[in-house]
Amino acid sequence: MRVIQYRGLDGARRVGTVSDDGAVHTIRGATTSYALALEAIRKKLPIEQIIQERVSHEKDSMDKIISDKRIHVPFHHPDPYHQLITGTGLSHLGSASARNSMHEKLTEDESSMTDSMKMFKWGLDGGKPSATEIGTQAEWFYKGDGDWVADPEAHLIWPTYALDGGEEVELVGIYIVDEESSVWRVGYALANEYADHVMEKQNYLYLAHSKLRHCSYGPELLLGELPNDVKGKARLIRSDNVIWEEDWLSGNKNMSHSIENLEHHHFKYPEFRRKGDVHIHFFGAATGSFTKNIETQDGDTFEIESESFGYPLRNTLSKNESEDKKITIKPL
Repeated sequence: MRVIQYRGLDGARRVGTVSDDGAVHTIRGATTSYALALEAIRKKLPIEQIIQERVSHEKDSMDKIISDKRIHVPFHHPDPYHQLITGTGLSHLGSASARNSMHEKLTEDESSMTDSMKMFKWGLDGGKPSATEIGTQAEWFYKGDGDWVADPEAHLIWPTYALDGGEEVELVGIYIVDEESSVWRVGYALANEYADHVMEKQNYLYLAHSKLRHCSYGPELLLGELPNDVKGKARLIRSDNVIWEEDWLSGNKNMSHSIENLEHHHFKYPEFRRKGDVHIHFFGAATGSFTKNIETQDGDTFEIESESFGYPLRNTLSKNESEDKKITIKPL
């Protein structure tokens, strides 16, 4: 089942299910998917059952919702300060050619490897433990809270202090923490983590800075289990022309760390199991136009699609031309 959050023609917020032909059926009495998740936890029922019992005859269409820009991210916390955006890197095997190149480097002695290569090797060696074991932890980063999220079809801002604005083609896991501090996975969505690759390239210790950018996910939330082998297309569009397009892969089959292992190493921290919080966790990028040395420009559109997730995720890059003033701190 795939779910969206959107505004009706009357401007009111709605939640709806999406069928394969793009028809959207409104869920009665629901204005947020967050409230539906809380209801499912409270009633100890699968969220899909809660939704199925309340699907109405009121219809809309994804084409119309998208063209009208009435779409929102498919899941969010009503208080942005209780929504944490985080992610994991060096978690995907990549394409066959990238894999071959990587494996050649992995034959070197570990002492001569870069830190990134070491972490990738550790993931290959211990990132997919048995169900009862704890595997190697992966790279981890903080990206922001709910205020750092852009809706699908909205602009991703290229701030004045950024050196680059490049897409990161990923999936996110979407989680909610209940009143007992237990974590529930609501589902998955397409995602553009969007980062500053030029800054990161200057020095790997700039990684944390390079990740502090807006992001987007959706437009549809896939409930239930993630396919083991996720395939899709990513493209960069400039002036209505596709200037870069590439296949991308995700899912456990195409990862060096299992999703379950990545989840453990995020939620092992008690502070990330705070009652009522929402977590949007990026699982790592498999490709991006920056890998082909393409420099993005103001007005470029990022597009990420996969048949498993319905409609593509699209966002347009928008440079912030405001003056980059020095921040002055006032003493009390």
